[in-house]
Amino acid sequence: MLDFDHPTVRALRADLALALRAAAHHGLAEGVCNHFSAELPDGSGRFLLNPRGLLWAEVQADDIVLVDAAGTKLAGRHEVEPTAMFIHAAVHRVAGKRVVLHTHMPHATALTLTADRALDTTLSQNAMRFHGRVAADARYGGLALDAGEGERIARAMQLAGGFADVAFLGNHGVVVCGERVAWAYDDLYYLERACLVQVLAAGTGRPLAPVAPEVARHVGEQTLGERMQSDLFFEALRRRL
Repeated sequence: MLDFDHPTVRALRADLALALRAAAHHGLAEGVCNHFSAELPDGSGRFLLNPRGLLWAEVQADDIVLVDAAGTKLAGRHEVEPTAMFIHAAVHRVAGKRVVLHTHMPHATALTLTADRALDTTLSQNAMRFHGRVAADARYGGLALDAGEGERIARAMQLAGGFADVAFLGNHGVVVCGERVAWAYDDLYYLERACLVQVLAAGTGRPLAPVAPEVARHVGEQTLGERMQSDLFFEALRRRL
């Protein structure tokens, strides 16, 4: 198993801390709540998590905590929040996701309060990148203070043939997952942008004009087929932040 100070783990800690600072920079944070996690690439089920009580804007690599699948802290100088453990442990384990980003970012969360519960992936170009990758969990069960609620959320992410990369949690927020921190953060950022323009368009009171599902599917395939832009964006954030 990889040690907490192994170069691979140190790099992953740095990436996770950068994603947190970037989210704060882009206005996606909420107090000291919400969490980002990344599973270690050694098959141990252990994952890195941001600590309890720190603003995302101040999180550095040395603040990141290592926990096991049962929620036991294994390394790090800070404590962890229970709701983080229950949601993230379940999504890593049940849905098999490597990186899990959970936020209450405003425009995405606003859509979880609507009857549709989620983004319309046939509207903006940014929304189309998520076509076929989104699940909506309409059942809000309160704060995730037990393993059952975390597992329920994770299982609600199941789609035909696998699990969604994005879950809209009714009356709550969103979960965005990916294979790499850079890719997951890129999706998180553009998800909020897509939700923002949908909310703005709906606010005009004019009828919305979606594209055909096959067009949205094509755009989604184009986006996933070339992730260089995601990596370049993340490296630009590293230089900036």
